[in-house]
Amino acid sequence: MRFQLLGTLEIQDGPRRITPSAPKQRSVLALLLSSANEVTPTEVLMGELWEGRPPTSAQTTLQTYVYQLRKLLSQGTGPEDSPRLVTKHGGYLLTIARDALDAIEFEGLVDVARESLHAGDVERASKAVRHALDLWHGPALADVVTGPRLDIYRTRLEELRVHAIKLKIETQMKMGQHHELIGELKELTTVYALDEWFHLQLMEALSRAGRRHEALEVYHRLRYLLREELGLEPGFEMQELQQAVLATSAPRSARPRHVARTAIRP
Repeated sequence: MRFQLLGTLEIQDGPRRITPSAPKQRSVLALLLSSANEVTPTEVLMGELWEGRPPTSAQTTLQTYVYQLRKLLSQGTGPEDSPRLVTKHGGYLLTIARDALDAIEFEGLVDVARESLHAGDVERASKAVRHALDLWHGPALADVVTGPRLDIYRTRLEELRVHAIKLKIETQMKMGQHHELIGELKELTTVYALDEWFHLQLMEALSRAGRRHEALEVYHRLRYLLREELGLEPGFEMQELQQAVLATSAPRSARPRHVARTAIRP
């Protein structure tokens, strides 16, 4: 049995899709999966479902949702170590294999990519981070009604996704794939308009591709946006790269003897 949170909530049991359809039941399942193999207290579940305003029947209703989920999971055709939902003192415990939840697999692959890149194994890092990103099929918990706990969990997953995208770009830059990255980086600088890191990589990729005038345009667009939105100037790395691009774009007689290039930093 396989659980998916990186997009829509899904349970796959072999070829069968057995995901519950009731919104609150799906919220309970998502919250239990977000803390898989750990006890989720009853008050946390009730707070997620009713956000501090539980009805008088809340305890009984929650028990019904858990019973329905337990019955659903028992339909699985897997081995004896298939998922188990058990009642513990003060809460519920959903036990699953580590490779049964896409979010757990994703985090593990990102760790492998990060460690491999740090160790200089760019090929292994690239393979791991691409596999990690392939697990996503939309925004995390895309079709789940979330309360305070799931909102925090979803934000954490989305932040880790951005980190994984940056790892992927860094590996490609180290492999000399700057031409291939330009289109993707242009899209990312639109989606994450205030993230200087993506603009820095786009400037670097354009500069390496000999498109220095476009690299300078990236700098000026970001500078305008930062000043308008936040009253800030681009950071030191952006300014340093801009000066390097300006120096390499100047006529030979006008260039300084030594031009420092900015290395790509994570």
